[in-house]
Amino acid sequence: MPIDLTLPNGIEVGFNHRTGDRYRSPLSGDWRNGDNLEQMLIDAIQSAEKEILVAVQELSLPRIAKSLVAASQRGVNVNVILENNYSTPWSQQHELDLSRHGRQRLKRLKVLADRDQNGVVSSEEERESDALLILQNGQIAWIDDTEDGSKGSGLMHHKFVVIDGERVITGSANFTNSGIHGDAGATQTRGNVNHLISIQDSSLATVFQEEFAQMWGDGPGGANDSRFGRNKTAKPLQTIKAGTANISVLFPPHAKSHQGHGLDVIEDQLGSAKKTIDLALFVFSAQQLTNKLAKQISAGIQLRLLADPGFASRSFSEVLDLLGLALPDRFCKLEAGNQPLAKPLKGIGTPRLARGDKLHHKFAVIDNKKVITGSFNWSPAAAHTNDETLLVIESPQLAAHFTREMDRMWRGAELGITPRIKRKLDLQQAKCENGVDWLE
Repeated sequence: MPIDLTLPNGIEVGFNHRTGDRYRSPLSGDWRNGDNLEQMLIDAIQSAEKEILVAVQELSLPRIAKSLVAASQRGVNVNVILENNYSTPWSQQHELDLSRHGRQRLKRLKVLADRDQNGVVSSEEERESDALLILQNGQIAWIDDTEDGSKGSGLMHHKFVVIDGERVITGSANFTNSGIHGDAGATQTRGNVNHLISIQDSSLATVFQEEFAQMWGDGPGGANDSRFGRNKTAKPLQTIKAGTANISVLFPPHAKSHQGHGLDVIEDQLGSAKKTIDLALFVFSAQQLTNKLAKQISAGIQLRLLADPGFASRSFSEVLDLLGLALPDRFCKLEAGNQPLAKPLKGIGTPRLARGDKLHHKFAVIDNKKVITGSFNWSPAAAHTNDETLLVIESPQLAAHFTREMDRMWRGAELGITPRIKRKLDLQQAKCENGVDWLE
């Protein structure tokens, strides 16, 4: 059992895979390691007295939906913003209209809803298990990123909740079983590796309320005055003193020409490192950050980088660049500007995860005293297209928790060119034996 670490006043953080805490999985009823991120959200919702603002890519947990309805029934104003790909109650979807991913998701949700396991989901089971139907029947107001009259922004990728204008909960987790607990019918899974952070500070909450207000406009229907993506008023990095912690907040997207967009902010933070950089990333596809890391490594900074195993071997993954590899895509083309390092870096790897789980964190720890976190994947799309949250928190106490999570994943991680990457390289080289072209 690890020694309990302290936290700054007003800040809590939970990691759904960490050792040192246990909870009963709502999927299996079994005890498992990890902090219960769903319960963390429900406790916050139940504490609300005036207002709950939710902006999350996907919400499919019925207990969270029921908590929001209960809050509304006791007089709390509840508003919800979703990504348009996940804003239809699943019980109202038809398989033939869905993508392969959408069909798999629907199948998993139906398995969870089938409480008596008779192979048929009754209308009562739908009412109890379909989170968005629960919100609909509870008359909770919600919109998605088509509310501005468009077909949707890049992605409404936020994952935040604001309680009573005083508390913000945000991080990497979507409000789903696969994002927190595991996949239905797959007992080996424990959910994508995620975290949530709760910060009690009215100044920070105000900044998040302003972001929510731009997207919400006048709410469902009405004047199409919602603003998403690049239609929002672009704001620079804002810094707030929250107790002993300095917290800087950016809400992408921004134009590539905008000085101080999300990748610029991260580059500056990486450049500030004096000793160590730890990275735990789902997506890493930004060449500008690889270039900065290469400079820092050559200056003697120690790097540990863990990336999601499925993403690390994609042709546009910067993990490959750091390993000195170039992987052509399925059309035997290399991305424009691809610059694999001449000397591969050490300290690059992927964690060992149950089949079906992903490393979904998007965090960095700089010099054991500063944390970069939020919904922001390290990609051009996150910086220039999607609605995102990017936080930089200066707090050695908080950094210690993220370092402990990094240490946990580092134990047993596969470093360097993994068998998975090697297989993919060999296959592509055989396929592209007639040569490789550059993408325009």
